[in-house]
Amino acid sequence: MAATQRCTFSPHVWRRSDRERRMDGWKEGRKRRKEKKEGEREKKKEVLDLARQQNKRVKAIGGGHSPSDIACTDGFMIHMGKMNRILKVDKEKHQITVEGGILLKDLNVELSKHGLALPNLGAVSDVTAAGVIGTGTHNTGIKHGILPTQVLDNLDSHLRKSEYFRFLWFPHSENVSVIYQDHTNKPPTSAANWFWDYAIGFHLLEFLLWVSTFLPRLVHWINRFFFWLLFTSKVESSDISYKILNYECRFKQYVQDWAIPIEKTAEALLELKAMLESNPHVVAHFPVEVRFVKGDDILLSPCFQKDSCYMNIIMYRKCSYKFSDEHSFLDRCFHYQTEMIHIVLKHLTGPYGKDVPRLDYWLAYERIMKKVGGRPHWAKAHTCTRKDFEKMYPSFQKFCAIREKLDPTGMFLNAYLEKVFY
Repeated sequence: MAATQRCTFSPHVWRRSDRERRMDGWKEGRKRRKEKKEGEREKKKEVLDLARQQNKRVKAIGGGHSPSDIACTDGFMIHMGKMNRILKVDKEKHQITVEGGILLKDLNVELSKHGLALPNLGAVSDVTAAGVIGTGTHNTGIKHGILPTQVLDNLDSHLRKSEYFRFLWFPHSENVSVIYQDHTNKPPTSAANWFWDYAIGFHLLEFLLWVSTFLPRLVHWINRFFFWLLFTSKVESSDISYKILNYECRFKQYVQDWAIPIEKTAEALLELKAMLESNPHVVAHFPVEVRFVKGDDILLSPCFQKDSCYMNIIMYRKCSYKFSDEHSFLDRCFHYQTEMIHIVLKHLTGPYGKDVPRLDYWLAYERIMKKVGGRPHWAKAHTCTRKDFEKMYPSFQKFCAIREKLDPTGMFLNAYLEKVFY
């Protein structure tokens, strides 16, 4: 059974803003900002000098959105939030130059003022430009690079039909939701509905997931029930691109996301389905999200030298430890550092604070991904070590040599990266 969702997006009309018209008269302001920026660079240099003196490590962080511990450190952190300027916009070449700390949610808004948009986006925009480049963030679209059976049998036609094609499989069922996202000149329209999106799609679902922690097999029924309830009707929305390509993640989640050769899509998904059918004690929350990305020549890109399918699995969770709204990710890391982070991680639990067993599902999924030649998303959870990456990436040794030349003392490593490179 399959249902279809169609989302389309259009470019924003560009108008020269009052701020742009006044820029010529802001020479003194630019001078002050330049002096401030130079002061910030000096502070960063002081941090690096102090780290060398104390034999500490340094980690630059952006939005702190990655579910893995790639941003954690027991040394110094440098927050990139003030390196957030747009340096140059070239409308003719469709190019923009920005500082690495700019959040995509801010960049999206500024680009729309120029009638421009990023060619692709991940699910969220609370991430920095440097972060999405460094972790190989992706969305879907076989014509775009990184930044079941009826669907699988006709996969090529779906990829030709829609520029940003993806589909969702609902584990413990035969149900699939197909999503097409394409350019359009239609005016903005929205299918959003508070009752269905939040009262049912969030609050009722969370309650049922909590109940399922006592009756795990209930997850089978929940997945089928919510497909029937929310995904069997055709839905169409139109808006500016980032409002379509981004979507709201209402639940905290445990996440794994691997890139596999695109020709292995059917084999991997059907094997995952067979694993769940033969192990009824293993439960899987919906959805398994399947997206497609063009290959590239970036040495440690999960899509290195091959068009890829990203297969993303989740288990919902709820954090029973509460930070105040005033605490940013940076506050948390500076005030608690690694010791406190480990304490907090112990409190990451399932619906209403109840833990959700996931290890059997996680390890079975990883075994399948490795079997078909997969590579994990750098910003998502995984159990791989250097031995695994040497098999996955033909240029891994070359990248390690470059990294060691640029950082011979290992100042910019952390525990996560040590597991990758040593």
